[in-house]
Amino acid sequence: MAPFYSDETPNEVKNAKGFHLLTMNTPNGQAVQIYLEELKDLYGLEWTTSLVDISTNDQKKDWFLRLNPNGRIPTLIDNTISPPFAVMETSAELLYLLKAVDKKDAFGFQDDRERSECLQWVFFWHGSGAPYQGNVNFFSRAEEQVPFAINRFKKETLRVFGVLELQLSGKHTGQEKDYLAGNGRGKYSVADIKTWAWVKGWKNRFSEEEMQFPHVLKWVDRIAERPAVQRGIGDAYALKK
Repeated sequence: MAPFYSDETPNEVKNAKGFHLLTMNTPNGQAVQIYLEELKDLYGLEWTTSLVDISTNDQKKDWFLRLNPNGRIPTLIDNTISPPFAVMETSAELLYLLKAVDKKDAFGFQDDRERSECLQWVFFWHGSGAPYQGNVNFFSRAEEQVPFAINRFKKETLRVFGVLELQLSGKHTGQEKDYLAGNGRGKYSVADIKTWAWVKGWKNRFSEEEMQFPHVLKWVDRIAERPAVQRGIGDAYALKK
């Protein structure tokens, strides 16, 4: 069996113990960063981090592709087992940590239906929200401006914001919710962490007039108050210049 790391793997990655996160302070990176910070507060989890400047294409080098063939951040490495195990895709990393670390299901659910609801919202944002909002960001910053593409993805992003509003407002259920999944008003979970990391940046691309989703805006503010959330998007994960 080939060794887990290559000779070109940076020493800070190769010599890491416990969980190690290869990340950058993007929405996808922030989702896992936030969850790790939450697990630190609850369980005392310790981990190490390598910041990856994706503008330099370090994530496309062979040593990185050995860990994540898709060449994307974040990538989570579990060195608590032998051989180590690498996890790619933000949602998969959140669910891996939920199983491996969050033994109390503090950010998940033990009830089968509540767990299913949580997974539904994780997958909804992974498959709909993040790609749409990501394309708004891409085409809005592109050297060649394509109004059709910008408008298309802005409309789709606003549509999925509207889906979140339906869930949180309880329009069709008669039950307003503080969080996306869980009985009653819901419980803060990995579904919120995954989704919030993207939605919180709505002001970068949308006006207040476009963002007519009052329950979503309250949800954004509610989650932003958590200390672990503030740390998870904070200066500790900013690239040093």
